[in-house]
Amino acid sequence: MNKLTDSTELTQLLTNEETFFLLKNSTTCPVSSDAFQEMETYAKANETLPVFYLNVQELRDVSNKVAEDFGIKHESPQLILFKQGKAVWNTSHWNVTGKNAEEAVAEFS
Repeated sequence: MNKLTDSTELTQLLTNEETFFLLKNSTTCPVSSDAFQEMETYAKANETLPVFYLNVQELRDVSNKVAEDFGIKHESPQLILFKQGKAVWNTSHWNVTGKNAEEAVAEFS
């Protein structure tokens, strides 16, 4: 998984990456910790589909911008599948699992 460190990285991803996941992660939440581990495992097993993450405490402005720009209520943890610059699927909390990520990719391929 690749960590986002500023808003320009997200803009570049939306322009340059065909399909990717974005995990909005909280560094203080146990549910987020579990979701992070799930997506780390998923990313290692599915290296052709990039998974990026942002820590909400560090990039609150970017997290809020994603919510506003794509009409997705902010949650944490939250997993969003982007395809061709559009958010096509999202889930949050205990539903952030590798299995659900696989199903989303299958549905939107």
